[in-house]
Amino acid sequence: MSHAANPLMVRRSAGILCHLSSLRGSCAIGDLGSCAHEFVAWCQGAGMTWWQMLPVGPIGPGESPYASTSSFAGESLFISLEGLRDIGLLAQRDLRESSQAAKKFSRGRGDRAGSHAKTDYDAARRAKEPAFLRAFESFRSDGGFSSKDYRAFSKRERFWLSGWQSFMRDATGYHAFLQFAFDTQWRQLRDCAKRHGVKLLGDLPIFVTRESADVDEHQELFRLDRRGRPEVLTGVPPDCFSKNGQLWGHPHYRWRAHRTERFAWWTARIAASLSRFDAVRIDHFVGFHHAYEIPAGARTARRGAWKPQAGAEVLAAARRALKRLPLLAEDLGAVTPEISALRKRFGLPGMTVLHHAFGHDRAASERQSAARASVVYSATHDNDTTLGWFAKLDSPAKTRFCKAAGDGAAVNPSEAIIRLAFESPAQLAIIPLQDALGLDRNARMNLPGTPRGNWRWRLGADWRLRAKKTAQNLQRLAVLTHRIP
Repeated sequence: MSHAANPLMVRRSAGILCHLSSLRGSCAIGDLGSCAHEFVAWCQGAGMTWWQMLPVGPIGPGESPYASTSSFAGESLFISLEGLRDIGLLAQRDLRESSQAAKKFSRGRGDRAGSHAKTDYDAARRAKEPAFLRAFESFRSDGGFSSKDYRAFSKRERFWLSGWQSFMRDATGYHAFLQFAFDTQWRQLRDCAKRHGVKLLGDLPIFVTRESADVDEHQELFRLDRRGRPEVLTGVPPDCFSKNGQLWGHPHYRWRAHRTERFAWWTARIAASLSRFDAVRIDHFVGFHHAYEIPAGARTARRGAWKPQAGAEVLAAARRALKRLPLLAEDLGAVTPEISALRKRFGLPGMTVLHHAFGHDRAASERQSAARASVVYSATHDNDTTLGWFAKLDSPAKTRFCKAAGDGAAVNPSEAIIRLAFESPAQLAIIPLQDALGLDRNARMNLPGTPRGNWRWRLGADWRLRAKKTAQNLQRLAVLTHRIP
C-alpha cells in the first residue's frame, strides 16, 4: 500500500484535535448532539478538513479514554438527550431536569464563566442516567427491540454486543439500547461531517484494560495467570514525561492465541474503529514492534524489558481482511529503524510533534523534520498547551524556537507554532483546539504518569467569542499555506 492510498495523505490539509467530552454539551460534558454538529460547521468555516478525537469507548479508571472497558462499545455519556427527545423517547422537561441536575451535582465545577471549564463525569452520570432509563422504558414499551433499525444494528454488531451485555450484567437490554442510541447518533454526526466536507480521525489504544469486556470474553488472548491476573503489565520506561515511567497496568497479548484465530479479534477491532471514522490513529505504534513488559505487582515502570511483538502480523491480517489501512502511526518515543520500517511497509504516515523539536532532547530534535508523508502537530493531548510549554522552556530552547518561528514568536507562541505547522512540508497539520484558541496551561488535557485530574478540560462559556476570530485566522492561514483546495 502506498502513502497516496491513505486518506490522510491524499492532499495537503489541516485539522483540529478536540475530544467529544471537551465540547459544551448541556450536562457537564460534550456529546453527539447539537454541540458536535455545531463544531463540525465551525471546522468547515475554519478551513479544517479533519476533526481528530480521542478514543470514544466507555471510559475506564481515572476517566481515561485510553483505559476503556470495551474496544467496541461507545461511551454512553456521549449520547445526546436532545437526540433522544427528537425521536420521541424523552420530553422537553426531561432535558430541563437533567440540565438542572448537572448544575446541582457539579456545584459549578463543570460550567464556570470564562475560557476554561471542566468536564464533570460524575455530575454527567448522575444527571443523565435517570433520563436514559426513561428513554429506555419508552423504547421498550414502543417495541423498539423489534424495529427494523434495531434488528439491523444487533446483527451488524453481534461480534461484541452480547459480550458487552454480559459484562454489564444486562438482562433487560438496557445497555444494548444505549449502544443502539450511541450508534444512531454517531451515524448522524458522520452524515453531518460529510455534508460539511469534514473527515473524522479516531484513536485506537494499542492495549486494553483488564477490567474490560474484551478480556472477560476473550481471556485466552491475553497473558493472564490461572487466577485471571496479568502475568506482566504494560507501560513505558522513564522519559521526559515521568521520572518513574508510565505504568499503564494493562495485560499484554498472548500472540500464539491470536495467531491461532488468525487475528480475528484484532481485525474486528480495527474494522469497528474504521466504521466510525474516516481514518484512525494507532496509539503507541512502537508497541507493534516491541513492548515494554513490567513485572506484575510493580508500583512503577522503572523495571521492565522490551520484548518483540506481532504487530506486523496484525497489520497484514487486517489488510487482507479490510483491503485498506487508513491508519496513522503514533510513532513517538523510542523509535528504532525497525519501527520506521514497519510503518513504511504498510504505508502508514508517522507523527511529528513540534514541542519536541525545541526541547532538551537533541536526538529527538533531529528526528522532527516533518516529512511530506507525515502528520505534524503543534502538540498532542499529552503535552501542555503551547503557552504553558513556552513559559517553561529554558533560554536556549526559547531562542531556538524564536529563531525558527520568526518575529513575534515570544509574544504569541501559539500563533507562531501553528504557522510553523501549517508551513511545514507535512501533508496534514493538526492543532489542538486549546492552541488554536490561544489558551494557557489551565487548558491542558492530560499529564502522563498522573492517575487523577486528567481528561477534564472543556470549552468555556465564552468560547464562541473567541471561536469566530479563531476560525477566520485558521482559514486565512490554511489558504496561504495551500491547505485548502
